[in-house]
Amino acid sequence: MDFNDVIGQDETKIRLQQMFDEDRMPHAMMLCGPKGCGKMALAMAFACHILGNGKGENAKAMLEKMEHPDLHFTFPTIKLPSMSTDHKPVSDDFIREWRKMIAEGAYFTMDKWMQTIGAENQQAIITAGESDELVRKLSMKSSQGGYKVSLIWLPERMNTECANKLLKLIEEPPRQTVFIMVCEEPDKLLETIRSRTQRIDVKKIDEESMRLALTERRGLGEDDARRIARLANGNWTKALDELDSGSENELFLDMFCSLMRLAYMRNIREMKRWSETMQTFGREKQKRFLEYFLHLIRENFMYNFRNPELNYMTRKEEDFARNFARFVNEYNILQINNLANTAIRDIGQNANAKIVFFDLALQMIVLLITPATQKK
Repeated sequence: MDFNDVIGQDETKIRLQQMFDEDRMPHAMMLCGPKGCGKMALAMAFACHILGNGKGENAKAMLEKMEHPDLHFTFPTIKLPSMSTDHKPVSDDFIREWRKMIAEGAYFTMDKWMQTIGAENQQAIITAGESDELVRKLSMKSSQGGYKVSLIWLPERMNTECANKLLKLIEEPPRQTVFIMVCEEPDKLLETIRSRTQRIDVKKIDEESMRLALTERRGLGEDDARRIARLANGNWTKALDELDSGSENELFLDMFCSLMRLAYMRNIREMKRWSETMQTFGREKQKRFLEYFLHLIRENFMYNFRNPELNYMTRKEEDFARNFARFVNEYNILQINNLANTAIRDIGQNANAKIVFFDLALQMIVLLITPATQKK
C-alpha cells in the first residue's frame, strides 16, 4: 500500500510526506472527513511510508500484506457466543478477517466489516480490552528498530473506559510511537483526546480524480465514468455501489418510495407492516437506510429549484422525485431532517426498531401535509 493507491487527495498526500521527511510528525494525528473520501487509504499509505522508509525489501514485503510487526490495527469488534463472559473482545480476535478485508482494498465501510465477521445485526465497539492490548504492544521495543504505528479505525466507537485509557496512552506515548486515527464523527470523541491530536481534514475526492479512477481501475467508458463520478459526489464506495446492479440503495429507494406513498394514503395498517420489515434489518443497515432517507429528502428539496447542477440522484431516484419533490419544501424540510436524525440516535441507542420506524412513518403523515402541497 502506498500513496499511489490513494484516489486523488494530492494535497493531503504531500502534507503527510512532508511531515515525515521534515521530521515534524505529531505523535498523534486524526484524519477526518466524509465517508468514502479515502481517509483509511491515506492512513494505511502513510503507515507504510513511515515503516517502510529505508527498511529494505523485507519490510516492504510485510507491509504489502499489512503484517508488519510494528503496525498495530485497532477497530470495532463484537462479542462472539464462543467468547467467555469475562472476555473483552479485541482486534486480534478478528485480525485474520480484518487482513482479508483490507487485502481487497483500503476503501470499505462499517457495513462491509460487519458482513465480513458475520455480525450484521450487532453494533461493533472498541472495548477497554483493546486499550490494555495497545499498552502491552506499544510498551515493547520496535522489532525493526524504527517507529511503531498504532492505526485506529473509527475511534469514536470506543467505550468510555477504553477512551480514558487511550487518553493516558496518548498523553504519555511510548518512544517512537505514532497514533493515526481515522475518524468519521470526531464530535463523539472525548474533547481531551481531540485536543491532544493533530487533526487533518480530508476533503471529498475531486470529480476528475474519481473519473480517472473509474476509467483506469474499473474500465468504464468516459460517459459512464463521468456520470457516476458526479453522482458519487466524492465518495468512492458510493461509486462502487453504483457499479453494482444489486446495490443496497435500490432496496432503500423502494423502502423510501413505499413509505412516502403509504404516508400520503394514510394507510396505517401497511405502515405497520413497513416498520416490521425495517425491524428485520440489522442495526447498521437501519442507520444506513436513515442516512439514505436524509440524502433523498435533501435531493427532493433541491429538485424544486429546477437546477440540475444542484442534484445528485440516479435516474430512478429522479423519476420518483418528479412527482414527489413538491411534498418536501420550506415548511417541513427541517422537521423531517430532525425526525430522521432522532431516529438515527434512537437506533444507535438500541431502541426498539419497530417502534422507532412506526413512529417515523406516522409522523410523516402529518409532515407531508403542508400549505405548499395543499395549494397544488
